[in-house]
Amino acid sequence: MSIVVTGATGQLGRLVIDALLTAVPAASVAAVVRNEEKAADLAERGVELRIADYSRPETLAEAFRAGDRVLLISGSEVGQRVAQHAAVIDAAKAAGVAQLAYTGVLGGDEADFDLAAEHKETERLILASGLPHTFLRNGWYTENYTANLAPVLAHGAVVANAGEGRIASAARADYAAAAAAVLTGPAEEHLGRAYELSGDTAWSLAEYAAEVAAQSGREIAYSNVPAETHLEILTGAGVPRVFAEILVDVDRAVEHGALARQTGDLARLIGRPTTPIAVTIKEALASA
Repeated sequence: MSIVVTGATGQLGRLVIDALLTAVPAASVAAVVRNEEKAADLAERGVELRIADYSRPETLAEAFRAGDRVLLISGSEVGQRVAQHAAVIDAAKAAGVAQLAYTGVLGGDEADFDLAAEHKETERLILASGLPHTFLRNGWYTENYTANLAPVLAHGAVVANAGEGRIASAARADYAAAAAAVLTGPAEEHLGRAYELSGDTAWSLAEYAAEVAAQSGREIAYSNVPAETHLEILTGAGVPRVFAEILVDVDRAVEHGALARQTGDLARLIGRPTTPIAVTIKEALASA
């Protein structure tokens, strides 16, 4: 049996591997990757590489083995993810894996924003497959904001159409630690469970702007604009329209409270408080 992480060279996948290697021997960890060269550092750490591609179902036949505990990290190609995830689910079922954990979205079936649609359909496919499963419904990553600090600092503004909505985000490493805990803990504690994962504290974009200002020593304001204006700003800055529309829709969801839930599930799984947003901002400013 191995603990298998798909999308292992992605931002979340690498952090999951890091967390796993603090808990289990490297020989028991396998990484499903598309590019062997990109994963060379994982192999050097003793992690087994299994080469496969979500978009090429025939390559997935050798990705999983009977008894494996598998983490399906959702793909990044919006619009193609259901078919890609279905191929992984089929391969996992054919192999007879012992657990399929999936990184979905906070709210599960109740999430009513566009980005949630493919996650909800993937959960439906997993349930229909009959596979032993665990749903890791991840809230928003704080890095989704702090990775965009350069234009915020350049223009002195956090621009969004989220109104006064609040976000119970957590650091990406927190979600990775939760996935590792589920994959290494007693299976009977986690099978059939759906964890709603979010940060311990919900914050507004006005509060985010104020914290960035306090830490950077610059004047940063929160500029709440209509959705149509925000879409024009994003596309004008070179963001592809499909992704700009997703960002605008997520802001609408934030305004309506869809990402504000503080469930406590994440802190319970990782055994500590989630990372405060001020810490993630500090790290981002240090590397800017």
